[in-house]
Amino acid sequence: MENRVGLGVSFDLGVREITLRDVPIQIYYVNGLCDTAYIIEIMETLVAINEFEGIEHPNSDMYALVKNRLVQQSVDVKQTMDEMVDQVLSGLIAIIVDDSQKALIIDVRSYPGRTPQEPDTERITRGARDGYVENIIVNTALTRRRIRDERLRFEIMRVGERSKTDIAIGYIEGIANPHLVEIVKNELECIKVDGLTMAEKTVEEFLVKQNYNPYPLVRYTERADVGANHLLEGHVLIFVDTSPSIMIAPTTFFHHVQHAEEYRQSASVGTIIRWFRFLGIFSSLFLIPLWLLFVLEPHLLPKSLEFIGPSDNNHVHILVQIAFAEVGIELLRIASIHTPAPLSSAMGLIAAVLIGQIAIDVGWLVPEVLFYISIATIGSFATPSLELGLANKYVRYVLLLMTGAFHVPGLIIGSTLFVLFLSHLNTLSTPYLWPFIPFSPKALWRIIIRRPVPVSHFRPRILHPIDRKK
Repeated sequence: MENRVGLGVSFDLGVREITLRDVPIQIYYVNGLCDTAYIIEIMETLVAINEFEGIEHPNSDMYALVKNRLVQQSVDVKQTMDEMVDQVLSGLIAIIVDDSQKALIIDVRSYPGRTPQEPDTERITRGARDGYVENIIVNTALTRRRIRDERLRFEIMRVGERSKTDIAIGYIEGIANPHLVEIVKNELECIKVDGLTMAEKTVEEFLVKQNYNPYPLVRYTERADVGANHLLEGHVLIFVDTSPSIMIAPTTFFHHVQHAEEYRQSASVGTIIRWFRFLGIFSSLFLIPLWLLFVLEPHLLPKSLEFIGPSDNNHVHILVQIAFAEVGIELLRIASIHTPAPLSSAMGLIAAVLIGQIAIDVGWLVPEVLFYISIATIGSFATPSLELGLANKYVRYVLLLMTGAFHVPGLIIGSTLFVLFLSHLNTLSTPYLWPFIPFSPKALWRIIIRRPVPVSHFRPRILHPIDRKK
């Protein structure tokens, strides 16, 4: 252990040596990852062996005696140094009995972390307030609490040559497609990297080969009820230790536009909420390019809408104004992430009142630009998936440039290329635009209309579940 992990050099690595009937025993552990109370309890149990010499034969096998005295629920045996080191560095303790050539591994992990609480990015008005945390054990327990099916499986593996990060694959045997589960397992086993310091995001880039594609190919959630619901549909969940975000695979574009709030309300109210959310997503993509087109080509407007567009002659080109406003909004979003909470209100006041109003007064912007930029930004915030909202924003920039350069043909070609790009995306053998492309009217209707749960009898066909009927 001194040669392998720096025992005696690293202050957080410890060893406690005791003697039981003249047999030396070592206990190895990592401070901060173990529960000290359990270690003391184990040592008291082992030391008590010396007090029972009259009851137990003095020549009995000390290894078997120690193993029999360990009352913890999780005791494993490792016979190689590599396995023992991995377990100790994961927060378990290892007990070596003289020259037994075996290590008794006991799970007394106590990882530092927070208690489950509602995630900030997926708030709902009514429902469970617990959410996933950075502890993979807690996360799997929160999921199993909601699905007490004996066929629920959590297969664990370690990824990362140096980090050896725990990753668990969750699925329901008998529902999830075995081919899908095998693909996910093979892709994770093929990950060759030093460490997963960015946790689930690094895994995603290896899993779905995203490269420079801005659109999310897996869905993230920090809500245990959302994760459990997707398991029942036939999806696979990927838990990465140290991350509260759980990956759901595979997903389509339309998985990213649904939210738990729709299912916490009645079917009719949930449908209306969904329609408003669709409207917000559409506005975040196409509202500003359409407005720019009507400003550049005012003859396209009917007489009843001739008021659209700036009425005053401005010295700054309208496309430059939009670019100026878009850059300002994006900088404000980035700054809000890095601004301490007590200062965020002051920063918002400066941005909204001083910068916006002064930009209009000095002639850099016209009020209509800020109006449409604000609506598009609200539409981005109304998008349930943060990753999808950011991707739509960057596509909007491209549409703005093409519309500004080529007017009507630019918007039409840009929109067509956008749809073609999404239709060619595939995530784990699942078409990204399903059920729109390839077209499935019944599935598309279930996306447009939030159906009541009692009449939703079938799981999504695109997942190829073994048991399609709910």
